[in-house]
Amino acid sequence: MKVTFLGCSGSGGVPMVGGEDGKGDWGACDPLETKNRRTRSSIVIDTNLGKRIIIDTGPDIREQLLREQISKLDAVIYTHAHADHIAGLDELRSINRMIGKPISIYATSETLQELENRFAYAFKPWTTAPHFFRPALDVNIVEYGDVFIVAEEKIQTFEQCHGFGKTLGIRCGSVAYCTDVMDIYQDGIDILDGVETWIVGCFQREPHPAHAWVDKVLEWREKINPERTILTHMGPDMDWTWLRNNLPQGVDVAYDGLKIVSS
Repeated sequence: MKVTFLGCSGSGGVPMVGGEDGKGDWGACDPLETKNRRTRSSIVIDTNLGKRIIIDTGPDIREQLLREQISKLDAVIYTHAHADHIAGLDELRSINRMIGKPISIYATSETLQELENRFAYAFKPWTTAPHFFRPALDVNIVEYGDVFIVAEEKIQTFEQCHGFGKTLGIRCGSVAYCTDVMDIYQDGIDILDGVETWIVGCFQREPHPAHAWVDKVLEWREKINPERTILTHMGPDMDWTWLRNNLPQGVDVAYDGLKIVSS
């Protein structure tokens, strides 16, 4: 399967709004390195059966899909209901127009409740085909630990600690996606054991109360033993060149538009 990184930043993007000149706050990131310019985190999985699954729909999804020339999706999985992971839900109406039907979404009951609170119009009965003036959704509830089928692909989930809340960890065949995670419980470690490609959120170099940091990810990596680890959901502390020069072999750094293939 192929994985495309639509974006790989934390909630504020890189650069964040601000800076003394108003051109953005880059933190420790070199603004001359194009791989440091990051939009909000999301990936698209192209399965071996020709289906396409997106994980999260952040506020940058329109530009991300246009950049990658992606116009059709088969399903959406939501990891949690923070704005940087759901704020682009309205853009799914364009996907509805392309596929001619509601799109299947998968999320925990807690996340779905938050989505319905913020996007109530999208949860009304759909009667707008083929124009779809609002998103049309086929809603599916999943819970932590569930194994279920999405777009003909088996998905295995597990609970992650996000500091002050919970997020959905996801394994899809040889690929696992663990964003917005501060701690992974033993059942998650067991599910991830030996995964080929492990994509994990790593917000900064120093400890953080809600997100993993470099040393924490390297500690987990020793237990999980993936063939390849790729850092995502990175804040302005995470300069791409510094990371490339200081991470051990087998640990890579995402950038917007990165594409990888996993068996």
